[in-house]
Amino acid sequence: VQLQASGGGLVQPGGSLTLSCATSGFAMEYYPIGWFRQAPGKGREFVAYSRWSGTSTLYGDSVKGRFTISREKDKNTMSLQMNSLKPEDTAVYFCAAAKGQIILTQRTEENQYIWWGQGTQVTVSS
Repeated sequence: VQLQASGGGLVQPGGSLTLSCATSGFAMEYYPIGWFRQAPGKGREFVAYSRWSGTSTLYGDSVKGRFTISREKDKNTMSLQMNSLKPEDTAVYFCAAAKGQIILTQRTEENQYIWWGQGTQVTVSS
């Protein structure tokens, strides 16, 4: 099983960035994907969740309306489009595969995710 997050970098406030989570080694239709982030000195924060079909999406309150999670067409890759970025979005971003039978009310909980990729750094600064 592999999850490979990429696409991080340095961007100015108000800018956009797209992260990608390339997956392999598991039947993706049974394992939804979540994005989390961790800022320096803070705990891991839920960002977004989606099934590969595009259904059952959920966003953290701090990113709602600015970030969009979606599957890249015909690929085993789940992307996170980030717009209107703010300095407080600076963090290491992780993608993870959720338990196949995840309870909807637990989509934001780290312990519901069984496979994690390495992080990709996003820095929002002028």
